[in-house]
Amino acid sequence: MAALLLTGAARSESAPPANDSRPRVGFSILKTSKVTVAERLLVPGGSYLHKIDTNFSAFLIKHNQDYLLFDTGLGTQIDAQYEHDMPHWQRPFFTFDKPVVPARKQLDDAGFAPVRKVIVSHSHWDHAGGVQDFPEAQIFASQDEMPTIGQPTSGAGGTWASQVADPATHWTPLVFQSVPHKGYAQSLDLFNDGSVVLVPMPGHTAGSIGMFVTVYGGKTYFFIGDVAWKTAAVAVGAAKFWAASVIVDRDLDQTLRSVEQVRDVTRKYPDLVVVPAHDAAVQDALGYFPNWVR
Repeated sequence: MAALLLTGAARSESAPPANDSRPRVGFSILKTSKVTVAERLLVPGGSYLHKIDTNFSAFLIKHNQDYLLFDTGLGTQIDAQYEHDMPHWQRPFFTFDKPVVPARKQLDDAGFAPVRKVIVSHSHWDHAGGVQDFPEAQIFASQDEMPTIGQPTSGAGGTWASQVADPATHWTPLVFQSVPHKGYAQSLDLFNDGSVVLVPMPGHTAGSIGMFVTVYGGKTYFFIGDVAWKTAAVAVGAAKFWAASVIVDRDLDQTLRSVEQVRDVTRKYPDLVVVPAHDAAVQDALGYFPNWVR
């Protein structure tokens, strides 16, 4: 699967400008939008009065001359998608700031060749919102996520037909191998060198996945999707504010087990950096595209 996934003629290659210095292995965060909400909605025990940002981001991974996108953030068609699939009663609680700056636009403006491989941590609206912006790409999701993609539902905790049901989208299932990685019983080593490794993290959706990236400098980052929205929630062994969890988590008990697994990883590997998909504070500290974490 790894060789099929990320090697061969269909690489996403883009020669860097003369003044550009990209890492051999690294990543860059493309923030497509954000929204400011009460801390309590993201972190159990947080304040209702203190406001914090939550990001809608995509993550560009570079491995030698190969590029892949992990999640897409919000895309060029998000307004129409939101109007079609977000229930009116949920809109006051689940929204986003404008203008949206889609990942595709950011990459095009920077002169990148079209990305040919996109992996979604899961298929919810704010992670798959830009899938249709990459018609050239193979779109990968966990094999356990594919039934949800095949039967999309509306809502904040939904997989939207307006984003994933286009028959022209090249969906490809990811099949995990029985190879342990950092405490996970199954994994998928995308480049067969341990630098970019996917692991299953079910609960938020049936097929949610995480990704370990060890950059060229040796530090490892763990992208956990929506297992928890903030590292502060992971620290207290929780996922989300209970009301939000009722709406967005498919299986709360399994989600909490996935949170506990993240906590186990951080105890065993204290230098590892956990990167939730929406944690603006963590992402602010790492910096945004066109800067690289190396």
